[in-house]
Amino acid sequence: MTEANGGSAGDRQAHRPGRHGYELSHLAALEAESVHIFREVAATFERPVLLFSGGKDSVVMFHLARKAFWPAPIPFPLMHVDTGHNFDEVIAYRDRVVAETGVRLIVSSVQDDIDAGRVVEQTGPGASRNRLQTTALLRGITENRFDAVFGGARRDEEKARAKERVFSFRDEFGAWNPRDQRPELWRLYNGRHAKGEHIRVFPLSNWTELDIWQYIAEESIDLPSIYYAHQREVIPRDGMLLAKTRFLQELPGEEIRTETVRFRTVGDATCTGCVLSAADDVRKVIEEIEVTRVTERGATRADDRISESGMEDRKKEGYF
Repeated sequence: MTEANGGSAGDRQAHRPGRHGYELSHLAALEAESVHIFREVAATFERPVLLFSGGKDSVVMFHLARKAFWPAPIPFPLMHVDTGHNFDEVIAYRDRVVAETGVRLIVSSVQDDIDAGRVVEQTGPGASRNRLQTTALLRGITENRFDAVFGGARRDEEKARAKERVFSFRDEFGAWNPRDQRPELWRLYNGRHAKGEHIRVFPLSNWTELDIWQYIAEESIDLPSIYYAHQREVIPRDGMLLAKTRFLQELPGEEIRTETVRFRTVGDATCTGCVLSAADDVRKVIEEIEVTRVTERGATRADDRISESGMEDRKKEGYF
């Protein structure tokens, strides 16, 4: 994990001459907006939390949060909603970040909900714990009385997420109503909520996947190794390449083969696919993304293929 500091993105080129003096570069403007959102939440909410999975978006979000409050530590903890079916490299990265930065980590575990009988685990081929995260997420929010929850979702990822505001109101059941979104004219955010309700906050809403990777390059941000090309055993399924792990049950007749791949997004190992790639460093990843026409969720997330409205239905239930 790189050391965050108060400097803006790409200080060497953050300011450039313009018609009316100096203008911020694109990345510096996105960074400034995100930093403003973090500070706004810290100033107006009592108990914020930052969702942290070890995925690239949550890593960038944490980096921005550290910049927002530097040299003080961030004034809220991290929370990982843990399915128990994670990639080993990502959990190792998560634990290393916590050890290096001293941030407080809360883990809300799906396994705890299964053991307590609050949810029922699917079994058989194609089973996934991904949908069970909603219960663990809402329980973590309720038990810790969080009133603002930072998430790393971006509007370019998926059509339901494109409907989100930066401040997304959630009712006492954690549910999202796309028809009940508050206006955010002139970047003025409305965080009003009653006891038991909360606000999901998305500091990366206006970023794209390419922006994220260009910022990672500018800031020399360390990521889990699976984001870069490596050899791995994979199983072709439903137009994707799923990693062969101890969590994935093979279907009769499925072929296991070794390919050079990388992951564009990180989630539950049973429903997150990888892509064929030779991009073994950040520059090559950026070159790949510049020519891709499919978002990372559209290309590699089986949980988004349940139905046309799969993500929106889950968000209405309280999902990320």
